[in-house]
Amino acid sequence: MGRLIVGLDEVGRGPLAGSVVAAAVVMYESQQIVGVRDSKKLSAKNRVLLCSEIRTTAIGFAIGEADIEEIDRINILHASMLAMERALAALPQDLLIRLEHAFVDGNRLPNLSIPATAVVGGDDSIQSIGAASILAKVHRDDQMCKAAVEYPQYGFERHMGYPTAQHLDALKQHGICPLHRRSFAPIRKLLQVAAVA
Repeated sequence: MGRLIVGLDEVGRGPLAGSVVAAAVVMYESQQIVGVRDSKKLSAKNRVLLCSEIRTTAIGFAIGEADIEEIDRINILHASMLAMERALAALPQDLLIRLEHAFVDGNRLPNLSIPATAVVGGDDSIQSIGAASILAKVHRDDQMCKAAVEYPQYGFERHMGYPTAQHLDALKQHGICPLHRRSFAPIRKLLQVAAVA
């Protein structure tokens, strides 16, 4: 089975709205789940199916988030690191102490309590990172679909907060809502225009 490792990944750096969400997935290094890869390369249906399988076959998993206020206060990069730190910390203590190594997607490491390696493209090459990307993506998409019920005018259930033409048009028509990240350029510009008007 090899070492007991944890994969960490986050989703939601690019959207104009919503939290940034990270997942930690604990697996044995040799463990394989067929179909696991970068969540962005999977259909929504396959992500949901794989999410269910990961939750039942992984040794453990947890979700961490940084909210809109934190993103605006410390910037999206630091908020992403914070979300990953929180995901790791949310694992059961008895599992945390058994972990031998963490693998993190990307070229930067959050402040973790165990030895770690950053892996560019890790969500496609390391199972535990790919699994984390799927769990985080499904969790965040669920949040945005719930947000769409509260704020139907933005179409969050279709673009998940990303700056699509539809989202930008909705912003021009309706202004911003409490879920929008005020530090992001398109939102900041709208606020500046509103302040001058």
